[in-house]
Amino acid sequence: MSDLLKSSGAMAGATLASRLLGMVREICYARFMGDGLVAGAFVLAFMIPNLFRRLLGEGALMAAFIPVFKDQEKNVGEESMWRTANALISGLVVVLAVIVGVGLLGITAALEWGHFDQKITLMLELLRWVFPYLMLICLAAVVMGILNSRGHFFLPALGALILNVVMIASVLLLAPRWGVKLEDQIFALAVGVLVAGVAQLLYQLPALWREGFRPQWISPWADDSVRTILQRLGPGVIGVAAFQLNVLATYCIGFFVGEHVVASYGYAVRLLELPQGLFAVSMATFLLPALAGLAAEKKFDDFRNNIDEAARHLLFLNLPAAVLLFVLAEPIVQLLFQYGAFTQESTERAAWALRCLAPALPGYSLVLILVRAFYALGDIKTPVKISMACLGINLILALVLVSQFEVNLSQGAFGIANTISSTLNAALLWRALRRKEELAPIALPGLRKQLPVMAAVAALVGVFGWWLGRELGEEQVTVSARLKVVFLPLLGAGVLYWVLSALAGMDSPKAILGIFRLTKRE
Repeated sequence: MSDLLKSSGAMAGATLASRLLGMVREICYARFMGDGLVAGAFVLAFMIPNLFRRLLGEGALMAAFIPVFKDQEKNVGEESMWRTANALISGLVVVLAVIVGVGLLGITAALEWGHFDQKITLMLELLRWVFPYLMLICLAAVVMGILNSRGHFFLPALGALILNVVMIASVLLLAPRWGVKLEDQIFALAVGVLVAGVAQLLYQLPALWREGFRPQWISPWADDSVRTILQRLGPGVIGVAAFQLNVLATYCIGFFVGEHVVASYGYAVRLLELPQGLFAVSMATFLLPALAGLAAEKKFDDFRNNIDEAARHLLFLNLPAAVLLFVLAEPIVQLLFQYGAFTQESTERAAWALRCLAPALPGYSLVLILVRAFYALGDIKTPVKISMACLGINLILALVLVSQFEVNLSQGAFGIANTISSTLNAALLWRALRRKEELAPIALPGLRKQLPVMAAVAALVGVFGWWLGRELGEEQVTVSARLKVVFLPLLGAGVLYWVLSALAGMDSPKAILGIFRLTKRE
């Protein structure tokens, strides 16, 4: 069993727990606030600090930092490695404090002197509460990146469990005591976001201490390694900023198009993130430090093999996941969300968004893998250029398509635009990777051989899952009936896919099952 698959599998176990708990959180959110104006305001407000998290706490910063961190670990020594970590954290704290301070002043000024309608005012008030969350979650993400680089994946991944527990508690325990109207109770969720950020950060600090990290102020402007990180960071920041601004623009369009669009699309995104986060994000998280280490040691044969293996196993899992999310969209949404304030009409809107978004899953999976290959080689500019082009296409498509749908179905435009742009992104990244001199020749022979079989089998089990779900009934009232309509087709299709794939000679079924055998022995 490769270290790649073994470590990714261990992390996937923790990620599975956190994602399932995250889905419980979304169920609580949906039941509590539905998909109307208040829900849309909260989703948009919460998304803005997450924009900075992905910009500064993950994404470009980690892509620039981890290869330098691993190079120092292997070639310089731990003292220099920890000095660089402290210099980076010192600089990040200063930058984040400025952003939070300026952001809060700007939001307060807008609320004091601006004249906005109800939904914009509510969004800005919520944003003022959740904006400090960006400092907490950015620092938590950096700590997680450092621990990942030191070979710890399972424990940091469990941090999301803490975050979700706190957020769920804010819905169930705090919100009912916050007021009578939903417009007042929603602020309890904002408080829960802040407390969750604190909890996730504090949870990881003991593990960081055990690794040998001792916090101290190190001027980031006087550290050579930080300057190297900043040189690599520049293009990456542009790319990640472009991506996040594109996402923000998409949600803003939806916010003004109709009161249900943002929340409906947000629920579809959460459902797509379940299979994506379970294995794709887990493997990609492990892959970056692994590839960075191989690149530092000039082991490019192993480098190519890791990419091939990661892409092959990811698509093996996510191709059928995309198909089944598409064919079972409505019963899945109905089972998970259709309670309380989330009505049948809410289900139809979110299911339509999910059908349009589900085909994007394979593209997203490949992008996660291919981007890590470029980052590990110290090349951030190439994926940035490609991502910016694809993001521009995504935004243009969203603007064009949104006018082609009825207001209540406008969220489908965002899903279709994302599907097209993510697939194009993956294709262009692969084309650029093939031109890398260090990796020549790179052909991903395992993936090229098995992909047609994967696609054919995934399509077959998708038809089977659709047929079985239709036979069991479309609209169900009781929870047990809804469970039957979702899980029987998923279980039947999953078993059929696994058996047919094994009979077709694909290595992924055996390799993935090997994770559990190995874990049991250990």
